[in-house]
Formats: sequence, structure tokens, C-alpha cells
Amino acid sequence: MKRLLVLGADGYLGFPVSLYFASKGWSVHAVDNLSKRHIENIEDIAPLINLPAFKDRFFEWNENYARKDSEKIKSYILDIATNNRQLYKLFEEINPDAIIHFAEQPSAPYSMKGRSEAVNTQVNNITGTLNLIFAIKKFNPSCHLVKLGTMGEYGTPNIDIEEGWLNINHNNRNDRVLFPKKPGSFYHLSKVHDSNNLEYSCRTWGLRITDLNQGIVYGSHTEITKNNNLHTSFHYDSIFGTAINRFISQGLSGNPITIYGTGNQTRAYLHIDDVIKCIDIALNNPAKEGEFKVRNQFTEFKSINELASIVHDALLEIDYSPEIKRIENPRVEEDSHYYNPKNKSFLDLGLKAKNINKNVIIDIAKYLEPYAKSIREYSFMPNIKWKN
Repeated sequence: MKRLLVLGADGYLGFPVSLYFASKGWSVHAVDNLSKRHIENIEDIAPLINLPAFKDRFFEWNENYARKDSEKIKSYILDIATNNRQLYKLFEEINPDAIIHFAEQPSAPYSMKGRSEAVNTQVNNITGTLNLIFAIKKFNPSCHLVKLGTMGEYGTPNIDIEEGWLNINHNNRNDRVLFPKKPGSFYHLSKVHDSNNLEYSCRTWGLRITDLNQGIVYGSHTEITKNNNLHTSFHYDSIFGTAINRFISQGLSGNPITIYGTGNQTRAYLHIDDVIKCIDIALNNPAKEGEFKVRNQFTEFKSINELASIVHDALLEIDYSPEIKRIENPRVEEDSHYYNPKNKSFLDLGLKAKNINKNVIIDIAKYLEPYAKSIREYSFMPNIKWKN
């Protein structure tokens, strides 16, 4: 059996990814430092569906859903940013064949709240990744690292966004360089620093790393996590909630769908099911020794206005009638801009994507309906502003 280390396994993506690969024959070792739960407590926000304790979530899987002992998941509470010795010990114990790295503070708004939050975000994210690549170098340099990046690293340049690299001609000389970055928050900046450190480690130490510049994820469940007691961490608030998930939750709770600013801002998106498909493809098509492979992990791009319209029309079909309302944009971002990112590598490898449409939105809404009374309406409105 191949050994897989999943870092950030308590998260929205980390938990369903852990279950999926366990069900596919990998020996999965799940790690988290529980820092997101700590932030939730401080910010008075919570996932819509209550989650059991971290280890209890995997106990539930092991006892009631794992079909054989080989599908059982070992779980560990470990902070890779502050405890490199324990991380080294874990590497000695597991000797992973592959690693999926989700273990970073994932919220742009949280990173912009103030000095402390910006520092915590960058120290946690950058130091954790540095500790990880040193562990790989020391114990298993042939291990394939799949690292979750973000399309937000690129920003909204006035040129087509390539997959990580750009071929340039300057003063009659040619070169291949990392695509120029224009991140929009201290969180996105931490991902840019990660990418630079990861590329350097490949170039210098010969590591094998795939950096997944992921679009904004939406969706409430996967085929596995729709089962009772296997819920993933669905957020709808202004800190951890993403646009589509927030719009659906606003509609289900009788609140207006709130658009920041003009709504012309365009971003890349993908369904949570497609996250799993992409990571599966990435693991089966690993980077070579010394290669820093970048894949843009998204399936389509749309403006906020387009998303709000799709969600609005879908909810109308199941007897909800949300208003669409524009509010002041708390972020500093271009209202209108060019946006044409490429995602050819996943499509060439056979990705069959799920598109944002009424049926997909209705499926999410129907799944969330039993929990709609638990929605904390005060969590919708943004109270963190980029300029403050």
C-alpha cells in the first residue's frame, strides 16, 4: 500500500480528501493542528453543521465506514509550523510516498483583520511549508508533495494567466520564469512566498512538487461526506465562507444575496467534487525529480453578478425568493478587469468537470435545508475592511 500524509485533514477539503483516498487503497495518515477551530471560537463563527472532535471524526470513519482494516485512517494532532521535531518523527514513522498539504490558514479576510492576524497567517503558512520541505529533504526526497496554492496568487493581470510559468522575450533573449504575481491579501502573499520557496527547493535539492493554484471552492458535500456523521466543514460566513456557499445560505435563511461592490469581479471556481478529481489526477501524474509543476486547479470562471443570478434563479425553483443586494466592497480589488486563466493541464489529463448551474445549486440547497435554522445571520455581513 502507498502511504499518504494529509496535512490539514480537519478542514473543508482535507477531511473529504482523506476519506476518499482511504477508500481508494491508500494508507492515509491525517494531521491537523486544529488552529481553524481556534479562529472560529475567537471570531464567533462556526460551520453550519456541527463537527465532532477531530479524532472522533476519523473514529467514526474507522468504525462504521472503513470496509477493511487497510481503509482505516490514523490521525495525529500536530502543528507543523511550530514543532519540526515531531514532524520529523512522524516522517520517520510513516515514510510517506506522497503528501497532500492543506495545512494553512485559508482566509483572506482573516489575514487582513490586523497586524496580529497577518503575522499569524504568514508565520503559520510559510514556516509550516518550510518545515515540511526540510523534512522531505532529510527523510524522503523522492516523496511527491502536492501543495494547495491559490489562483489568488496571480491577481487579475491584464494578460492571459498561464499555469505557473511564463515564457518571455526580453532584449532579444528568451527565458522561462515564474508567472508574475499580484496577490490581493496577506493570505495570498503567504501562498506566493510558499511557491517561491517550493520552486527553490526543487531547483536546489531535486524535490518533486506539484503546486495546485486552486480556484474558489463551492459545495456542501461529496459522495462520501453526505453520509451521516461524516459532514465536512461548511462555512457561509464572511471570513471562511466562499461566495456561492454564502449566497445559497443567505437565500435559504431569507436574507438578501449580498454582492460586494459592482459585482463585476471575476474569479475561478470549482466544485468540491472536482477538487478530489484534480488531486487524484495530480497524484497519478506526479512531478519529476527536480520539477516544480504548477497546475491551475479550477473548472470555470465567472463574475460575482453571474454567480448571484444563477443562485437566485435556482432557489426560485425550490420556492425561495431571495433579493439581490449590493453593498460596499470591504476589499481593495478592481471592479472591472481582464481575466483569462488557463487550466489546460487538467483538461488534457481527462478532467470531467461539474459546472455551476441550477441543478448543482439546487443539490447543495437541498442538502443544507435541514440545517437552515442554525444559520447565524449576523455572520453574513463583512466586518473586516482591507483599508482599516
